[in-house]
Amino acid sequence: MRHYESLFVLKPTLTDEEKEQKFNFIKETIEKNGGQIAATESIGVRKLAYPIQKFERGHYYIIYFTAPSQAVRELERIYRITEDVIRFLTIKYETKKDIAAWEGMVQRAKGAAPSEQSQPATPQEA
Repeated sequence: MRHYESLFVLKPTLTDEEKEQKFNFIKETIEKNGGQIAATESIGVRKLAYPIQKFERGHYYIIYFTAPSQAVRELERIYRITEDVIRFLTIKYETKKDIAAWEGMVQRAKGAAPSEQSQPATPQEA
């Protein structure tokens, strides 16, 4: 199975219950098609770079997961037919370096800092 990151933007006019329902539906789609979700992240409402469907803001979500390629095809099909998703992006990580970066992002999304960032830099005393 491959490592993926999927970012999608929901309409800002949705209620909290509707956002949660859409987010859970996307997660269920991944799991039904043989994927395993490693971590999820809700970025919150952000300003878009340019208006999309007359919206200037959107609610951003990121899902880190492993899945076979047919699961990604189905996920993107669901994104396209869901009216409340205004933009989406799916990234595949292939090389060992990319997968290591993906694992670091998963740890950050889970709330645990990666080992490189866990210790703050301190100035040298002379």
